Amino acid sequence: MIPRSVFTEEHDMFRDAVRKFMQREIQPHHEQWEKDGQISREAWKKAGDAGILCTHLPEQYGGSGVDFRYSAIAIEEQGYIFASGPGFSLHSDIVAPYILHYGNEQQKQTWLPQMASGEVISAIAMTEPGAGSDLAGVRTTAVVEGDHYVLNGSKTFITNGQLADLYIVVAKTDTSAGAKGVSLFLVEADRAGFQKGQNLNKVGMKAQDTSELFFDNVRVPKDNLLGQENKGFIYLMQELPQERLSVALIAAASAQACFDATVDYVKERKAFGKPVAALQNTRFKLAEIQTELQVTQTYVDRCLELHCQGKLSVEDAAACKLWATEAQCRIIDECVQLHGGYGYMWEYPVARAYADARVQRIYAGTSEIMKEIISRTI
Repeated sequence: MIPRSVFTEEHDMFRDAVRKFMQREIQPHHEQWEKDGQISREAWKKAGDAGILCTHLPEQYGGSGVDFRYSAIAIEEQGYIFASGPGFSLHSDIVAPYILHYGNEQQKQTWLPQMASGEVISAIAMTEPGAGSDLAGVRTTAVVEGDHYVLNGSKTFITNGQLADLYIVVAKTDTSAGAKGVSLFLVEADRAGFQKGQNLNKVGMKAQDTSELFFDNVRVPKDNLLGQENKGFIYLMQELPQERLSVALIAAASAQACFDATVDYVKERKAFGKPVAALQNTRFKLAEIQTELQVTQTYVDRCLELHCQGKLSVEDAAACKLWATEAQCRIIDECVQLHGGYGYMWEYPVARAYADARVQRIYAGTSEIMKEIISRTI
């Protein structure tokens, strides 16, 4: 395998600690969480105590002030144990940066330390029943009434939706301005008029709570506006590269985990009197997968380096997500095939990974949207 030069010895020490945490606190409980439809709040608190959440935050806000490679390690180690349930990365690497970059000091002091400790769970509410990748089509509104904004509308497919205590809500403050009329709001879960809908029954990611949200005349103070009014779309565009890189990291780790499990399986499983691994087709398929894995990991690592240098463009992040998620689905499909009928059984990790992987090409911007973004530079 090609050495991963993107990480240092300090990163490797952190990886060892995260791996032990995932094996001890996440892996043994994941099957039960799949039945429950969500992970436990205790797991969030333990992740906070272990220093896994919001590592990039400055120490004054409860983080460790380290670079994004530490976040990447947490994402990868979760992927290596097939743990699709914990929404740690969305909380740490998507929601927290919005508050850090665009929040005022009071908002930062109020929420970030509690997010880093796992006491507060967060989510971001963008997608609506009629608006997915097209954020300009958001219909949830926020109308000024005195010292408050009044929110009305609904959201769907919201990760951490059931457990979250705090939501960043995307809403229109100027319905006539399209994307230029979008704003972001911090909305606490106990606000009057706010209601969590059902925990959605998904094809995969069974342990991850994904919810509908409803806003019926929800009054939030003007102080809950995140950043400036009508600048929300700009903020979203600025933060999406990191989100898409995070998805690419998950994709590469999940594909690698499936490959490793498949190698073990074909060495043990016998057909025609010998291990399946001894068949030429199996050997050739494994060679193809390993090559594609190395290409994908090297590409993702390069984008990770660029991001840590502040040089990862919107287009490059889109290309990274496109390639990694498409590769993930191709690789896992091949791994299922090499398992034969057992690859379709839920008890085998590769089957669950197959179900989990499909949404990777949809959320954080579909593959088709990624192609649109990339094509603009050609």
